Amino acid sequence: MTELLNLPWHEARAAASGRELVEASLSAIDRLNPKLNAFLHVARDAGEGMPVAVKDNIVTTGMPTTCASRILGDFVSPFDATAVARLRAASCSIVGKTNLDEFAMGSSTEHSAFGPARNPWDTARVPGGSSGGSAVAVAARMVPAALGSETGGSVRQPAALCGVVGLKPTYGRVSRNGLVAFGSSVDQIGIVTKTVGECAEMLGIIAGHDEYDSTSATTPVDDYAADLDAGVRGLRFGVVREAVSQLEGEVRANFDDALAVLRGGGAVVEEVSVPTIGYAIAIYYIVANAEASANLSRFDGIRYGHRSARAKSLREVYFESRGEGFGDEVKRRIMLGTFALSSGYYDAYYGRAQAVRAKLRADFDAAFRRFDYLLTPTTPEPAFPIGAKTDDPLSMYLNDIFTAPANLVGIPAIAIPSGFSRDHLPLSLQLMSPHFTERALFRAANFFERETGYWREVPPI
Repeated sequence: MTELLNLPWHEARAAASGRELVEASLSAIDRLNPKLNAFLHVARDAGEGMPVAVKDNIVTTGMPTTCASRILGDFVSPFDATAVARLRAASCSIVGKTNLDEFAMGSSTEHSAFGPARNPWDTARVPGGSSGGSAVAVAARMVPAALGSETGGSVRQPAALCGVVGLKPTYGRVSRNGLVAFGSSVDQIGIVTKTVGECAEMLGIIAGHDEYDSTSATTPVDDYAADLDAGVRGLRFGVVREAVSQLEGEVRANFDDALAVLRGGGAVVEEVSVPTIGYAIAIYYIVANAEASANLSRFDGIRYGHRSARAKSLREVYFESRGEGFGDEVKRRIMLGTFALSSGYYDAYYGRAQAVRAKLRADFDAAFRRFDYLLTPTTPEPAFPIGAKTDDPLSMYLNDIFTAPANLVGIPAIAIPSGFSRDHLPLSLQLMSPHFTERALFRAANFFERETGYWREVPPI
């Protein structure tokens, strides 16, 4: 029955009932999760419908929301996130909550308080992060789709390393109500699926204005699947020169092969300059950490979550609870963000980063006046071994070098499987497009998927 989960949604729904699909998903989770650690919580009473997993920093009723942190313990939300509520209203069944880097701070899912998730293509390697559990759950065919979250690439990067589709919508396209905040100006709920068509259907369910999110856009929801089969003839794709100039080896060869596929479909593929894109990682790790410093101040041992048993005064409640509850990476980012916001340094760091961010946005706008899409690889390398970068934070942060720019400027971006490395590890192509052009993004991505067929490859787990 688990073969049902290899099928695209429309075929699976035609072949089985909602209850059978949920049972197939729970069976696959029971069989594979002990090896992969993709799920932190499983809903045995998930009901009937298309099974979907939800990253454990998106609140749900009936299951804990821990953010993979000990500071939240067994916290259970009294309400569903808007995206989750919309999935339930569309007859989807939430079968579990997936593993992540603590509070979504990481690129490998090694910073989870509950142990790392493992890449189904090679369990000795990372699945990427922070939405690693969601990517693993889809890649290993435990669920056909999952919600993740993005701050600097945390859906696209793990989707790339696990060989599945990952979407970051336009900022404001999907409500952030119920997403535990990390960096509020860059956070976004995203989607992981096997195929582009499933991703378009998922976005149609969860997109739209929400009165509970002040950053939610009022732009009408599009028919995202309307142009899936329209092809790419005559469309213009810009290869970001500054992003790919240093590429070499198998990642460069794979990227060049992907460009040939697009040209073969009649697309125009040329280089374009985005001069400030090289500053994106520096901007991101100032802006996101500064916002995290403010957002995580609410986890203080007072209102909910972990409170230290050793604390004897209010000051000790704050210090001991946060010291015991937060992991090392979260502490590192809070300290970096607090420093960037501190007296005498605000203008030099946060203020300057926001100014360069505005220039980055202007450079992207200029590029999109010439091109319909911008192209880069999704990641600079295939999945790396667990433990290889944990003592080198800068090397870890550079895994977001191609993904962070889209978060900073708020545009939609999608990761699509583009082949395999010599070690048969997934590689991925990233497409970016202007604000609120997800329909066009799915059109180009679906052409590439149809021409290459990599989504049919299943991990040897």
